Amino acid sequence: MIHVLFICHGNICRSPMAEYLFRDMVEKRGLSAQFHIASAATSREEIGNGVYPPAKRKLASVGISCTMHHARQVTKEDYAAYDYLLVAERYNIPNLMRQIKEDPDHKVYRLLDFSSRPRDIADPWYTGDFDITYHDIAEGLEGFLAYLKKENKL
Repeated sequence: MIHVLFICHGNICRSPMAEYLFRDMVEKRGLSAQFHIASAATSREEIGNGVYPPAKRKLASVGISCTMHHARQVTKEDYAAYDYLLVAERYNIPNLMRQIKEDPDHKVYRLLDFSSRPRDIADPWYTGDFDITYHDIAEGLEGFLAYLKKENKL
């Protein structure tokens, strides 16, 4: 089983969008049993909160529910529990490293590092554009699945 943790600043926009979209993608491909998928925040600001309403609406518009989500902060223990810690943007990495201390197994990546155009995922908290964020995430997830297949992990 492949354990994947999606990470952003607050765990109310980008990382839960990635978590629930990835769950949907692997389910539709019959791969759910091969994954354990979750998300977390680097900060404590939104702990316990649900998905930000515009992010929830964007997921709902494509038939994905995220009503059971409650933001949580990443822990040092998550490093041992997950095979991939996929952050939304480069600024998440130093904040993540404060929690996990080091990355000796090279598990930390930006999600869009798996795409043909590595970059940060657009932050809808500031842009207000959840469509761009959704497309960035979908692009990264497709690239990540292609990477896993290429590496014979699927």
